Amino acid sequence: MISKELYRIEKDSLGEVQVPVSAMYGAQTQRAVENFQISGLLPRPAFIWSLAVIKKTAARVNSELGLLPRDIADVIQQAAQEVMDGQWVDQFVVDPYQAGAGTSHHMNMNEVLANRASSLLAEIGCPTKIHPNDHVNMAQSTNDVIPTAIRLGCLWRLDELDSALSGLASNLANKSVEFDAIIKSGRTHLQDAVPIRLGQEFGAYATAVDRDRQRIIRSTQGLHRLGIGGTAAGTGLNAHSDYANRMTVVIKEFTGFNVFLANDLFEVMQSEADFADFSSAMRNTALTLSRIANDFRLLSSGPSSGLDEIRLPAVQPGSSIMPGKVNPVMAEMLNMTMIQVISMDSAVAAAAAAGQLELNVMLPIIAYNVFEMMHILINAVNSFSERCVKGISANPDKCQYWLERNTILITTLNPKIGYQAGARLAQAALKTNRTILEVAKEQISNGSLKKLDGSPVTFAEIQKALKAVEAMTRGGLQPE
Repeated sequence: MISKELYRIEKDSLGEVQVPVSAMYGAQTQRAVENFQISGLLPRPAFIWSLAVIKKTAARVNSELGLLPRDIADVIQQAAQEVMDGQWVDQFVVDPYQAGAGTSHHMNMNEVLANRASSLLAEIGCPTKIHPNDHVNMAQSTNDVIPTAIRLGCLWRLDELDSALSGLASNLANKSVEFDAIIKSGRTHLQDAVPIRLGQEFGAYATAVDRDRQRIIRSTQGLHRLGIGGTAAGTGLNAHSDYANRMTVVIKEFTGFNVFLANDLFEVMQSEADFADFSSAMRNTALTLSRIANDFRLLSSGPSSGLDEIRLPAVQPGSSIMPGKVNPVMAEMLNMTMIQVISMDSAVAAAAAAGQLELNVMLPIIAYNVFEMMHILINAVNSFSERCVKGISANPDKCQYWLERNTILITTLNPKIGYQAGARLAQAALKTNRTILEVAKEQISNGSLKKLDGSPVTFAEIQKALKAVEAMTRGGLQPE
């Protein structure tokens, strides 16, 4: 119960409600605050902004259609613009885990704008009281407003997400050029495989990130379809016949987004597949980024007892007990963030499947998860790119050390000495912990290493075959 000195009494269709004196919202929002004390989470700015865009647009369109007095429409638009500009954020207080469809989020916006618009009128000496339902929500329903707001909110942050991924791909590509001259052991099954260039490894990372970036862009095509004007269940109830088309045109004008009215307002209200598509594209990106983070941790492992082929920037001490220990913290952060993104996609998929008949009421959890996925992806990718990838250095000596001990190099000798002789050479190198060249030189000197035709192998021939590795890593000459 709110202290008597700190609340005012407001009424809704269920009766009186105590609302904090300082609150710009009203009775329905207060009921939601009391009913849904679940997570302490609040709507993301993208959601608040996009709801305000719709309210500003509706006020203008309804005024132009002669349905809303001009003075009321003007102050609603002004109040909505203030919210779009980041004002009154502390007034949006409803937990995302709430009643279905997002009515509580919706009424929170309606009430804040109604009270702010009323105060703007009062400032110019007009006593008119603006109503959250009759004025701010004219020709609208939670059924069409909330899905439209989610679409617009995703598009609002799309450039940020695209820029973050583009930046990461670019930094990885720069490293691929920087590391191009370094030949190292490739690995498959976590075992030594044919030689590759460290630059090729990083170039593949860059390509993978860029392909995921393109997948995300493609998945947003469906988000440009708007169902605004469908009002309740897609029927267009209580909306002017020109309302839906005009809303789409003005939203495009206000946002610059290439949006258009969906051809089936019933489908766009029943189905949340567009959000599932977008979410799954972010999940795929998270899978790629998790894989890259895992590789960075492996390649930088040790340094004394691990691979130590790359060195990650030291950004903080790694242990409270072991002096000098530095951990791959940015890669670990990326792993954890991407695990969260993957789990959120599962929630979006389950929510998208939970629709029933004319409406999917799981929209609040879809909104929360999609906006949160975008938010943490943007921040994690930017941090990883700037504080890790940019500062990576290669360790050519360690790359060479492992390469010289890679028995797969013997594959280049197969055409000369055959598979069986190559296997014996590899086993001897492993057993004695020596390089292929060292063992080959020994076997040549004692006459045990011969060609397939029985003739002796020269050390110069061995060196020439192994040198062909460099050409192979460039996709050029094959070994003789």
